[in-house]
Amino acid sequence: MADTPSAGRFTQEAWARNLAAYETIRRMPFNAELAEGSLSPERFRRYIVQDAHYLIGFGRALALAAAKAPHPDRIVQFARGAETAIVVERALHGGFFQAYGIDARTFAATPLSPACDHYVAWLTATAYAEPYEVVLGALLPCFWIYAEVGRDIFSRADSDNPYRAWIDTYAGEEFGAAVAAMIAATDEAAADASPLLRERMHAAYTHATRLEYGFWDGAYRDVSWPL
Repeated sequence: MADTPSAGRFTQEAWARNLAAYETIRRMPFNAELAEGSLSPERFRRYIVQDAHYLIGFGRALALAAAKAPHPDRIVQFARGAETAIVVERALHGGFFQAYGIDARTFAATPLSPACDHYVAWLTATAYAEPYEVVLGALLPCFWIYAEVGRDIFSRADSDNPYRAWIDTYAGEEFGAAVAAMIAATDEAAADASPLLRERMHAAYTHATRLEYGFWDGAYRDVSWPL
């Protein structure tokens, strides 16, 4: 695991349980080629369109986490996180959209891929139906895995990598601070959870990790609806 000193008992255990999955994600073709700068523009274009769709659902899930949060500071944290998902990160995508000739009509006309649809549907359903603790377990992998992958790619990528803006965002201090806050909130929620509830948190974390892999893999292999 990369340097995450703020990780507490629950998150440390969650990371350890899913370490093999993270290593698979880190080495998968999409991320290996992204680090090399050799990822095809077509694959990256598919990814950023689907990721922009995903961020809408992710923002909704964060807003629901804010509504369920028991402490005012966590309400603020997740409400701001929802705003960041929609406004700030989509601004990053907007730069790529312009570079790849993707306008609002094209984006709206592009359906969610099977991987994106699965992830968004599961995450929003979890945010609506599950208790606060499980919602945080479901949300954490998107933060943490992106940060770790971003830092790993940053350490290997050349300065002229065509995807440098993406790399710098997810390897940056600002995103790292958001990840640290999410880790702290998750450990705080887990501290008073029953053993059964903690296992539900672990199950949500593990499933979200699988969906992270499926998202990148689907963009790489151009997995679309068969009908």
